[in-house]
Amino acid sequence: MDDTSFPKKGEHSVGVQRQYCGALGKKANGQVAVSLHRTDPQGSSPLGFRLYLPESWTDDRDRCQQVGVPDEVGFQKKWELALELIDQAFAWGVEKPPVVLADSGYGDNGAFRRGLEQRGLPYAVGITRDVVVWTEPPTYSVPEAPRAPGPKPKRISYGEQRPWSVQEVARQRHRQFRALTWREGAKGPLRSRWWAGRVQTAWHWQEGEKPGSELWLLIEWPKEEPEPAKYYLCDLPEELSRKRLVQIARGRWRIELDYQQMKEELGLDHFEGRSWIGWHHHVTLVMLAHLFLRLEQKRRSSKRTLDPARDAA
Repeated sequence: MDDTSFPKKGEHSVGVQRQYCGALGKKANGQVAVSLHRTDPQGSSPLGFRLYLPESWTDDRDRCQQVGVPDEVGFQKKWELALELIDQAFAWGVEKPPVVLADSGYGDNGAFRRGLEQRGLPYAVGITRDVVVWTEPPTYSVPEAPRAPGPKPKRISYGEQRPWSVQEVARQRHRQFRALTWREGAKGPLRSRWWAGRVQTAWHWQEGEKPGSELWLLIEWPKEEPEPAKYYLCDLPEELSRKRLVQIARGRWRIELDYQQMKEELGLDHFEGRSWIGWHHHVTLVMLAHLFLRLEQKRRSSKRTLDPARDAA
């Protein structure tokens, strides 16, 4: 899962408003779309896009009608659009993937992670340093239900215990980070220092939520940096090696290549219309063109493998 932005001028293009624009690295006037990609070591290609409509749009139905937004389309957060894309792919018959990848814009959200768990989907998602986890199973008490009729208590109590932020976990274990090379990059081997340990999530612990299931906390801390660079929560088997965890968690680079190719070569961000249906037609054609290029690359690669002499000729 990921999202990408389209800088725009004016206020009439569907979904446009001042918001964070990744293409510019700052807040700017533009559109944002959430996308789902199928990726593996042989390549990557998008399965679907959803245009994000801010509340400034969905609360103004006249404005929506002017650009053809269907009446049934209401406000949805980006993580909700992401889960909707996954459900749509499954409805088409797409097989469940071995793991879902997403950045901290999705990984920080406990509701998104829970949505993946409810769908039986393992994940390796980025998180920010302030996410809190239990490094050891906490003890807690559940209040007894009152004998008299009335609402049952829902909160549980952790007493004086509290979870740690993942930044605190990194600092406490700073001596345990070890150097690791996980793949060859365009400029040589990719190498950094990593630590991985089993933790439990502490989403809404202050509201009395029970600890989440046990999973991996993976942290990157380059030797030359004063603070860790990346944090990940990985709902993956305990027997996986640290190197394999890193390889999986760092697999999102292929999606960035998808965006780059679709924008630079296929015109993803060149749509000059304003309407809802026009934007979706444009993006659909770009996805088809991108998939055609991927299939051509696969066909040519297979041809070279089968008959290198003929291909050279």
